[in-house]
Amino acid sequence: MNSLRGLLLGAVILACGVVLQHSADAAPHVQAAPDSTVGTSLIEQGDYCALTTFDHAKAIELYTKGLAADPGNAELLWRISRAHVEIGEHLPAETDEEKEQQLKEYEKAEAFATKAIAANSKNSMAYTRRAIANGRIALFKGVWESVDLVKSVKADLDTALSLDPKNHVALYVMGRTHLKVAEKPGIIRWPLGLSWADVEEGIVFFEKAIALKPQFIMYRLDCARAYIEEDEFEKAREQLTTIETLPNEDQDDDQFRSEAKALLKEIEDE
Repeated sequence: MNSLRGLLLGAVILACGVVLQHSADAAPHVQAAPDSTVGTSLIEQGDYCALTTFDHAKAIELYTKGLAADPGNAELLWRISRAHVEIGEHLPAETDEEKEQQLKEYEKAEAFATKAIAANSKNSMAYTRRAIANGRIALFKGVWESVDLVKSVKADLDTALSLDPKNHVALYVMGRTHLKVAEKPGIIRWPLGLSWADVEEGIVFFEKAIALKPQFIMYRLDCARAYIEEDEFEKAREQLTTIETLPNEDQDDDQFRSEAKALLKEIEDE
């Protein structure tokens, strides 16, 4: 994630603290044409809130303002989907009511990702975000009670990667999908149409994601876990020790760093 400099940084920080207002110059009874420049500006401001200050609610507010000016902007739509997933992931989920609220966030995320695909069927990240939202819903409801959702996740990721083979988010999520589905023996998965899942394939996807985004801690942590599953302890140690040297980029990186340290200790005699 690139840091914002100079006046742009000041403008973005201001955007995270105040409500931006935009006036319409169109004549009465005449609908204004979509303003992509406004949408682009609000993407930059929303991204600062989503990716630097981790204020996802404010990010949604800014992205939504962008949609008012540019309703068919797929970039805005999939970013709103991303923000709803982030909100859902960080909600408490102890009571039934809390769990229901979490599920609603994931369902909102799926709806906005689907709108992004409708707005631009060639947008790789739109398919990626729908795969992530449906993956969260499947995990919430139970993967083996949501086989059709799992299949849709795989299909969306296949599409995302056909559109952009260097989409590191899609590569990583494909890796996780392989590992999660492969938890069940192939003889159980085969009748369900899930025989494609394979730990070694998942590792290949993780490695590709790391090559494209080497500083992202979560990619290396899950790759290390996959290596351990395959008894490749030296490769796992390499990933886990590298994590110690990386700066934080995600709001959960402190937790991931702690998990990596504990995992490294677990395999110190392997």
